[in-house]
Amino acid sequence: MMDSIKVLAINPGSTSTKIAVYQDGSPVFIQTIRHTTEELAPFKQVTEQYNFRKDLILEQLRNDDIDINSLNIIMGRGGLLKPVESGVIEVNEKMIEDLKSCQYGEHASNLGGILAYDIAQTIPQADAYVSNPVVVDELNDLARISGHPLLPRRSIFHALNQKAVARQHAKSIMRMYEDLNLVVAHLGGGITVGAHEKGRVVDVNQGLDGDGPFSPERSGTLPVGDLVRLCFSGEYSEKEILKMITGKGGLVAYLDTNSASEVERRAADGDTYAKLIYDAMAYQVAKEVGAMAAVLKYEVDGILITGGIAHDKYFANQVISYTHKIAPVHVYPGEDEMEALAMNGMRVVNGELQVKTYA
Repeated sequence: MMDSIKVLAINPGSTSTKIAVYQDGSPVFIQTIRHTTEELAPFKQVTEQYNFRKDLILEQLRNDDIDINSLNIIMGRGGLLKPVESGVIEVNEKMIEDLKSCQYGEHASNLGGILAYDIAQTIPQADAYVSNPVVVDELNDLARISGHPLLPRRSIFHALNQKAVARQHAKSIMRMYEDLNLVVAHLGGGITVGAHEKGRVVDVNQGLDGDGPFSPERSGTLPVGDLVRLCFSGEYSEKEILKMITGKGGLVAYLDTNSASEVERRAADGDTYAKLIYDAMAYQVAKEVGAMAAVLKYEVDGILITGGIAHDKYFANQVISYTHKIAPVHVYPGEDEMEALAMNGMRVVNGELQVKTYA
């Protein structure tokens, strides 16, 4: 085993690129590089931004005296790939091809694997991996059935944070994640609620543009007949409808903001409509928790609430008020995807995880 292990974690978002360097499991450098709308405007596709973002990453590392040649592992946030099992996956040319072509969907996280691979290529001893991408698929067969064979249910969710929080909770109660049944609700710009059965997410709502609770920016499940009629009304293009579902749905559609904290403040200041919408979002999250508990036949060891909105005690308590009789509820506010990426890299080095191949 190497004397000292340095891991660079890269997490590209729509308007930022988060980078962090961990040495032997401890953070030595964490930075968020912001990207303005004007800077990103020239790029037609998100993957075209990769040289632009790569140069900014390398510049930031130089400015903070991080020797790139000292890095051993480059961990990228996994993007929209074909369905994969959970774990750490080596970035190979097939993965790069799928990420660049966006054949499974376009998202800023597609850049994670591309950036990790490209940077690792310049360092003799470095390997590039992604960990628990959003397309982790452990659904049971029943969960794949939607109601029409042309539209199977897909697994796209906050796999990285859900898995990390579930393992953190298991460790806190001195149990193995693989021995527990948990319902994990990730509350962020998108909301996903997963049924974790003995270490596998056997059912979860498709939080990108599929179903489940509405969220700050996404519409979640919509009345399907009304949606079809809207599509063919002649008033909206396909692009506009898709934007209604992802980007301009949820809180944005109702209240013209994607800030849950702003909505909470407006509700506290007496805005009854803002309170109605905010409470409805909590209500829908609670319904999804109940549905996932049913998937686990109500043999639930714990309900975990995580993500940025979990910082809001009012919202978390609303969800808890509906669900506390199912199982003990634990709140893990925020998300630390950088640490989750880095720790998974360390687990590979320590032999705790076997690297998987993308084919």
